[in-house]
Amino acid sequence: MTTAHHLPAGTTGTGVHTVDVSPASAGWAHSSLRVLELPPGGRHTFATGDSEWIVLPLAGGCTVVVDDGTFPLTGRTGVFKGVTDFAYVPRDAEVVVTSRDGGRFALTGARCDRRLPARHVPASSVPVELRGTGSCSRQVNNFGAAGVLDCDRLIAVEVITPGGNWSSFPPHKHDEHRPGEESELEEIYYFEFAPHEGVPGLGYQRVSPSGHGIGTDVLAEVRDGDVVLIPDGWHGPSMAVPGHHMYYLNVMAGPDPERAWLIRDHPDHAWIRATWPEQPVDPRLPLYTAPEKS
Repeated sequence: MTTAHHLPAGTTGTGVHTVDVSPASAGWAHSSLRVLELPPGGRHTFATGDSEWIVLPLAGGCTVVVDDGTFPLTGRTGVFKGVTDFAYVPRDAEVVVTSRDGGRFALTGARCDRRLPARHVPASSVPVELRGTGSCSRQVNNFGAAGVLDCDRLIAVEVITPGGNWSSFPPHKHDEHRPGEESELEEIYYFEFAPHEGVPGLGYQRVSPSGHGIGTDVLAEVRDGDVVLIPDGWHGPSMAVPGHHMYYLNVMAGPDPERAWLIRDHPDHAWIRATWPEQPVDPRLPLYTAPEKS
């Protein structure tokens, strides 16, 4: 079922994009996500407009041409198989993406003011973090995190949650500007799941009202290609059913003068963090690590 904030696979696609979420379609001001599918030999040209973007291979490799620069992206076979390299492209540019063998590519975007240089970032430069312990263990690929990649507004990370685990827990929010304590950020979740013997995976996503904003309230069964929009509210947990690893791509941006990810934990559940040192990290993690720098 489609709701205002849970968008099942296929409900937002336009043209070559299987997902197309813009500030206009989301009803907010900053964050965007497109998922581009190209056939072998495929080519796509787009104008960045007033936004900065990251071209992130989900499956397959591609070449990105922008500002007289050419950036070949090795990519990966899938989101559960390895860290990927990527390209940052600035606002007010024309970008050409081509793929010899075809593939699926995320375009994560945020409206911005500064025009920064286009660049290629190798997979070896992506910090892989293990967050939480026990059944809250998950892996975070911090490719576009604040403090990792120089962007004007955009923040983007990948999270992998082993089957049966909970992530985005304790529930947290970032819907108020509280200097040094909490950021105001719109957020997009894009999901994929590892199948088991050909059976597709699934998970569940919760967002509950925080008393700020419009009062976002979501309890959704999520599957491959689904999107959840979070303009405000406590978000979490994100639950992976047993037997199926869950992947989600987070895209964030907001109006605060500082580009930072500052969160407030739900007061009813914040205590869970104190139990983490008593438990080991899930031994299935990391699923993979970034390659060593050459």
